[in-house]
This record gives sequence, structure tokens and C-alpha cells, in this order.
Amino acid sequence: MESYEVYAVRYGTRSARRFDNFVFRDDHDGPMPMDYYVWAIRSEDRAFVVDAGFNQAEAVRRGREFLRCPTEGLAMIGIHAESVTDLIITHLHYDHVGNLGRFPKAKFHLQDEEMSYATGRSMTHGVIRSAYTVEDVVEVVTLVHGDRVVFHDGDDELAPGISVRHIGGHTRGLQAVRVYTERGWVMLASDASHYYANMIQGNPFPIVESVTDMLEGHRRLRRLADSDDHIVPGHDPEVMRRYPAPSKETEGIVVSLHDPPNRTGNCS
Repeated sequence: MESYEVYAVRYGTRSARRFDNFVFRDDHDGPMPMDYYVWAIRSEDRAFVVDAGFNQAEAVRRGREFLRCPTEGLAMIGIHAESVTDLIITHLHYDHVGNLGRFPKAKFHLQDEEMSYATGRSMTHGVIRSAYTVEDVVEVVTLVHGDRVVFHDGDDELAPGISVRHIGGHTRGLQAVRVYTERGWVMLASDASHYYANMIQGNPFPIVESVTDMLEGHRRLRRLADSDDHIVPGHDPEVMRRYPAPSKETEGIVVSLHDPPNRTGNCS
């Protein structure tokens, strides 16, 4: 089977504390910042991008630190937004779909359940819709009518060695991405687990549609990955410390997830 290179591209960050990041009480409060990523999957023949991040205006509105447009980080590893043909949307929260217009040739891969969730009855509750930006959701509806959204009803293979896996939990239609690399099967968890600690402690992030589905999702991630060190959480700054940068120029911006981590172990 063909193996792929996989990258995490950091584009934003924010300050946070431990009590912000767990649905159940954590007794060791202290700083626990959050990073924001998009991901890239590449072979000799094609490239997939996973999620599109947020933009400067959204960062200001939500009090996030915007480090760079995600497309700038992707360009540093030779992936140019205007040439991307496939973009996987893990879910429709503001920090994952804020730059879709920068990918003019892309088809967008999305779960049926996520589209239904983001446009249906659940959005009549302010606490649930707060992580969505209505303009982003409307843009996706427009893309549906432009024949640019590819819907998936559960697990689906996009190419040999790349598949989407419906996890749910965080949102009803959250999907993770399973990729075959030289070091084995890697799971890009996205927000199925924001931090390593969410999985290690069995204590989910507090934006959650179903606690049960999220905890079951942690089990599923472990079944689908070759080891816990093959699971990449969606927002943990530890990812940037564990994995090597592909070049000196990309240090602090891009790390190579197809390479073995240079530090492992529990991050509690």
C-alpha cells in the first residue's frame, strides 16, 4: 500500500487554563494553552488538506491569536491552496471552515450528519451553535448547491490508505482521518480529542454533543491507530514538541506526523 506524508500546520493559539479543557472537574488547575491546526496529507501523486482554520476577522471576534493564514503554512511545504482538489472537513466549527474560499478547485468532504446537525433543530440552542459561525455554514450550503461538497454517510475510503471515520461526540457529524504512513496507521483525531490528556484521563473537552460518543470515540481511535503515539489530537501544543519540523524554516509552524515522535509518554 502507498504511504503518505502527513503534516500538522499551526496557524493560531490562545491562552487557556486546565478547567477550560475538561468536561469534568480537573483538580490540577493551571495554564493549558490551545493551538489551532490544519493538516496535510501528501503522496507523489496528490495532496489532501484536512480543515481550513479561521481567519483574522474571526480571531479578533473570538479573542484568538492569529499567527498566519493556514494557507501560508501549507505553502511552506509545497501545498498551494489554489491547486488543492480535496479538502476534508472534520466538522463545521468556526476554527475548521473559515477559509474555504481560498481553495477554489477543491471538493469538500463532509459527513451527512454534520450538515444536518449544523442546519437543524440543534442550532436553535445558543450554547450549541456558539462554536459555529453562521456565515461559514451558509457558505457550505452554497457549496452544496455548487456541486462542490462530497457527502459521506459514516466511514468511507477516499483513496487507498486514506479514509474518513465518523466519530461524533464533539459534534454529531465529527469525522477523524486515518492515514497510512511509513510508521504505520496514523489517526488525525481532530476534535475527537482536543488534547492528549482528554484521552489519557478519559475526561472529554467540554464542547460536547454526547459524552458517551466522545468516550467511545477515544476507544475507536485507539483501535484504528497502530498505537497511542499514532493518534494526533486536534489542539494540543504538545504536538509541536513531540514531532520534528520538516525543515529549519518551518520550525514552530509545521511538524511531520509521518515521522516517529521525538518524545512520547503521558501528557496528563
